[in-house]
Amino acid sequence: MSRSVPQPEVAARPTSLLLAEELFDAVGALRRQTRRHAGRPWPIDMLAGNQVELVRLVRRQPDISVAEAAADLGFAPNTVSTLVRQLTDMGLLKRDADPADRRVARLRLTAAATRRVARWRDRRTSLAARALDELSAEDRAALAAAVPVIVRLTAALAEASEREV
Repeated sequence: MSRSVPQPEVAARPTSLLLAEELFDAVGALRRQTRRHAGRPWPIDMLAGNQVELVRLVRRQPDISVAEAAADLGFAPNTVSTLVRQLTDMGLLKRDADPADRRVARLRLTAAATRRVARWRDRRTSLAARALDELSAEDRAALAAAVPVIVRLTAALAEASEREV
């Protein structure tokens, strides 16, 4: 009985599942190392995970509405309203009425929260830049080429998630 032997280039190519696992493992390790050395913008016990997610979203999308934030995060609107109240009480978020529709609340980080996140992002970026400087030119070029691919992968994941809803 004859068995077919896979071509070496086919056997060496990772499957999509293996590549996905390796990608998540690598990104997770990168994030953990960065957190160890650059810290976090807030002490780990200060904010719950869903509060951190909302702060990140508002930082990326200032003036987002509560309803838009709920849809983006996949949370119930009343959950986001509760998070907004908590984060406002902590001095991290500002909630203002939309000038075009006073029933709609628009969210922004407070100046203090913005400064704190900016300092942390600067530490994180500086740490990564120093580590990148230690890599070969070829490795830096490979990473630079991978960034747009990771952005497209992220968009594909978002589209797949929207189709499942």
